[in-house]
Amino acid sequence: MRTVENALGMEIPLNAQYIRNLIMGAHATHDHIVHFYHLCALDWVDIVSATKADAKATAKLGQSLSDWKHNSYQEIKGAQERLQALVNSGQLGIYGSGYWGHPAMKLAPEVNLLAATHYLQALEYQREINKVVAILGGKTPHIQNLAVGGVANAINLDSPDTLNMERLYHVKTLIDQVDEFVKKVALVDVAAIGAFYVDWTAHGAGITNYLAAPDMPMDTKGTTFELPGGYIPAGDISKFTPIQSFNDPYFEENVQESIKHSWYDGDWTRHPYQEETVPKYTDFDDNGKYSWVKAPTFKGEPAQVGPLANVLCMFAAGHQPTQKYVTQVLETVSSLAGAKVGVGALHSTIGRIAARVVRCAVLNDTMKNQWTALVNNIASGDVTTFNQPTFPKGVQQGFGYHEAPRGILSHWIVIENGRIKNYQAVVPSTWNAGPRNGKDDLGPYEAALLNNPVIDPEKPLEILRTLHSFDPCMACAVHLVDKEHNEIVHVKVV
Repeated sequence: MRTVENALGMEIPLNAQYIRNLIMGAHATHDHIVHFYHLCALDWVDIVSATKADAKATAKLGQSLSDWKHNSYQEIKGAQERLQALVNSGQLGIYGSGYWGHPAMKLAPEVNLLAATHYLQALEYQREINKVVAILGGKTPHIQNLAVGGVANAINLDSPDTLNMERLYHVKTLIDQVDEFVKKVALVDVAAIGAFYVDWTAHGAGITNYLAAPDMPMDTKGTTFELPGGYIPAGDISKFTPIQSFNDPYFEENVQESIKHSWYDGDWTRHPYQEETVPKYTDFDDNGKYSWVKAPTFKGEPAQVGPLANVLCMFAAGHQPTQKYVTQVLETVSSLAGAKVGVGALHSTIGRIAARVVRCAVLNDTMKNQWTALVNNIASGDVTTFNQPTFPKGVQQGFGYHEAPRGILSHWIVIENGRIKNYQAVVPSTWNAGPRNGKDDLGPYEAALLNNPVIDPEKPLEILRTLHSFDPCMACAVHLVDKEHNEIVHVKVV
């Protein structure tokens, strides 16, 4: 939507901005909870070890770290019994593929049990915040309400069939419930795990050029944002340059992609407006083409995107909530580790994971602000949610960006006489998973893996730790290919 709106020079009603912002905030909060607890934590937490823990000592540990109401002995013992039943069955189910007992796992059984208990609790809270997406978006994950020009939500406070105060207050209740879990559990857990693995602040930095989008627009034109974004070169936050608006040429003019090492026809580095995507598969060639992913660059250099880039950019921009939660996490890590840990430690595998939870806390504060802004705007008498687009003759081009859960997502469009002439997407996992670019610079995944320790090559847990810290989403890099060049499917766009 933002891409086409940008090409058409549209303004978006305030209610639509706030509703979109709430959907994006809830979706990202859901994503971050799932990543930390269900996709990433088990690279560091030994589930089988948790069965050997003293549940009473675990409850005491949990209560010493946080006043979370569900750190009781009864709840922790119940979680341990569920884990033990899985182990006794000989079928670990969702825990079946872990490297349990790996020498790189070094948490005490009680810490493992506390984290495992919160893993199970997080299943409930990720579901609760996802209800916000469903209420405002019609369904989840494939929401139904977005349209070029705004959203399809009708606002009528007197109708049970539209967005009314009952539904809005239910949204607020859900945000408040999940906020407590994020602040009292997730922030504490990531700091505690970080303290035990503080040596991992020395691994996995990779590319330290950071790119993040400003987001949560607070006006109709996309010139004022609640969350700042921009670019940091070489990890130096003093050199942060902000991206100012949805029309900022600083972003528009500095994005390119290379296919020198990608399975597409040609060997070029181009701006997205001039790109084409013509598949041409060859066998894997480490010195040639070896990936379906293109290699994006910003100002001619590879850039890391994602929560770490976002948090560092917001920190550099002086965003007070971000600075508060970064400081809170680092002070907790320092206290538990017995040594001062500063902002520089975030340039690492474990720092990337911590930044995701920090961003989750920031998003919860942001959603509260967006909810208040929406309710106040409706109270002023404004119930508009949509502006009708018009498509003029001739050629228009535009771009739209969003700070998605895995980083900056941008789409680029060229429209000619009301029809799409070219469309390109430069997505977060493309930035991070890209192969070597046109100058043979390593992409962020590749660079982050250099010099990672690997104790057991047959069980490369450490490699998974670094790769999982990026939260890869690789659907765009998986293709069905017939090497004999037979046509598999043909789609005709009328």
